[in-house]
Amino acid sequence: MAHTFEELVEKQRAADEAHARVEELRDAYGAPTATPWSEIQTNTYETAWRAWRDLARDVQAAVTEHAKDEKKPRNDVEAEVKRAAKTRSAETPGGSEGAPEGG
Repeated sequence: MAHTFEELVEKQRAADEAHARVEELRDAYGAPTATPWSEIQTNTYETAWRAWRDLARDVQAAVTEHAKDEKKPRNDVEAEVKRAAKTRSAETPGGSEGAPEGG
């Protein structure tokens, strides 16, 4: 399935938001070795982490496909997508930063 640049940016933003959620949970729960997490906390964190991992994997695959279709270096496309996603996130209240590297 071919992806437009805008679709790639939206996928990256979704992955960034999922990553921010994982970070929020880590901050809220603390280190599980310091204070053991409840089963609910563990399940919530693992669900958020899997969502981030899956979204990151999907955006990586889509970027690879787009770069191949456009005959552009994959690293260049990835950098453009991340830059555009970050710029648009910064313009949107509540936007998140940080993107998974390599899933």
